[in-house]
Amino acid sequence: MKIILLICLWIAGYGYGMQAGAEGTLWPYPQEVKIGETFFTITKQFNFTLKTAGKCDLLDKAIARYRKLFFLEDCSLVSESATETLFDGQLNVRQNGLYLGQIANITLSVHEKCETVPHMNMNEMYSININQQIQDIYAETVWGAIRALDTLSQLIRNVGQNQFAINETAILDFPRFAHRGLMLDTSRHYVPIKELLQNLDAMAYNKLNVFHWHIVDDQSFPYVSSIYPELSVKGAFNAKTHIFTEQQIQEVIAYGAERGIRVLVEFDSPGHTLSWGKGYPDLLTPCYSSGKPDGTYGPIDPSKNSSYKFIETLFKEVGHRFPDQYMHLGGDEVALDCWQHNPNIQSFMKANNFTTIPQLFQYYIENLLNIVRSLDKSYIVWQEVLDEGVVPKSDTIVHIWKDGWEGEMLNVTKRGFQTILSSCWYLNYINYGTDWPKYYACDPHNFGGTEQQNKLVIGGEACMWGT
Repeated sequence: MKIILLICLWIAGYGYGMQAGAEGTLWPYPQEVKIGETFFTITKQFNFTLKTAGKCDLLDKAIARYRKLFFLEDCSLVSESATETLFDGQLNVRQNGLYLGQIANITLSVHEKCETVPHMNMNEMYSININQQIQDIYAETVWGAIRALDTLSQLIRNVGQNQFAINETAILDFPRFAHRGLMLDTSRHYVPIKELLQNLDAMAYNKLNVFHWHIVDDQSFPYVSSIYPELSVKGAFNAKTHIFTEQQIQEVIAYGAERGIRVLVEFDSPGHTLSWGKGYPDLLTPCYSSGKPDGTYGPIDPSKNSSYKFIETLFKEVGHRFPDQYMHLGGDEVALDCWQHNPNIQSFMKANNFTTIPQLFQYYIENLLNIVRSLDKSYIVWQEVLDEGVVPKSDTIVHIWKDGWEGEMLNVTKRGFQTILSSCWYLNYINYGTDWPKYYACDPHNFGGTEQQNKLVIGGEACMWGT
């Protein structure tokens, strides 16, 4: 799986504000921007004067990382063998009437103390002012400073051999949506850590801030659990090579945090869990046909207390490894007919006065949300949880992915739930050339909702499902 450099579709554009422009326009386009014709030169020797509320390792690392991007003269980031520069000589800038001089220093001010873990409500606002009076970057938080450095890397342009310039600039920028994500499915198609990190780089260049890690599914269970080791031993494609260890997971989380990217993990249940059952078959529901077991298995068995104990123990470990406040709990595409025809589950339903399968689904989801809440975590579910008649807790975030999203969004927000949209941006469905415009044309506020309903739309995600 190659690095997804231009995956960002609306999320980068609509996430920060978008304006058509000529080649070289900033991406994503800032909320307010004025770039003049006059310009300064800037050299690799320029310095940042830092004004911060204490030491900030994340900021120091970001500056070091972006310094390598400020002064690119070749395609060395694409190919290690590409060393030819784009220019043979230098401009005589002193004869140019638009030339304002050379910048030796830029002041970078961060108002608040340094945070280390990105989160839903992080402040990503920043401003950049480059003129004859001041050369200044300002951000309330380190997250805004990281976004500013990315924009600065686009403002600095190569104009001659070992010669760089930046135009007189005034920018004020902040995100339109708090949640701007990319979902990668590493269960259907294993993705090595190196390529996950490359995708985090690509996300950072486009100011995306959520890596939704769909880490397990029916096809494989690459997550290595210390408590339940048989999950990956029996459930991974290859228990030695196609796995994600605790150390590797921490590497991804740290790499993302340094770029202002949250890592939101998904453990989908009760469906999409066949790989769980390879190591622990008692978790799953045996399916019946004509009154007899047919040899297949369906969703997690909601009638057993042991199912919830297993999930609680597993999620305690997961919650410890993944520091983000949120867990994605799935809840989509559940084979409810398997529950419907299992005699043990029918007996359980009768004993608990459940007359419909949606009531049983409600019971499972309530137990699941209670487990996650007991771990001091918050939760996101796919839209089917509501579509099947379940009434989740009021603080649940609903992830919409099906066609007809406008009506779904209208219904979900009317009921007061926060939402994330993915319906428009399934990247694994991209064809050739002509289907790109629809990805840019989709706006998650175009569903006919009120201003209050629009406020409940916290953002969206592009999805890359494996095959």
